[in-house]
Amino acid sequence: MAKRAPWPMVVPAGTTTVGTARVRDDSRPAMTTAQRRIYELTGNPPQTSALDDVEDPFPAHRQHPATLGAKKPAKYRNTKREHEGIKFDSKREMSHWFHLVEQQAKGLISDLKLQVKFELTKRNQRDDGTWERASSYIADFTYIRDGKLVVEDVKSEITRKNGKYVQKRKDMLERYGITVKEI
Repeated sequence: MAKRAPWPMVVPAGTTTVGTARVRDDSRPAMTTAQRRIYELTGNPPQTSALDDVEDPFPAHRQHPATLGAKKPAKYRNTKREHEGIKFDSKREMSHWFHLVEQQAKGLISDLKLQVKFELTKRNQRDDGTWERASSYIADFTYIRDGKLVVEDVKSEITRKNGKYVQKRKDMLERYGITVKEI
């Protein structure tokens, strides 16, 4: 095992290496990793005199691309849409709404509704006095066809496999006897 130098270690000025370690130049304080990451995310420079240096690699006047308003894409890559004040979670959902409106105009379906809430479990109090929240399922569309209530949900292949959705779909069948039709 190598013998260590006594602490505090004194390094003479002008020394560039001690053993295999490189000696940092104290004339210009560097940004810490945390300061650099904050700068990269926000574009706000840390409060150091190093940013006054002409050779500074992080000029304060330059705006970082992360702060230019780039939006994070949606989890399932859907594109939210709005038509006549009605907000839709995807282009596909909006397209299906137009199809259902057309069917209602032809008289094939009736009582077309959007975003209908079904209560699956009621709010209950636990033994320790705290409350368990109620759970609900919000269907994209409901309508009546041939005297029977139809519940439809626009789902992609990925969202059909979502565990929470699958459980709520099963609860709808158990509690209301309604099979959710996936589009």
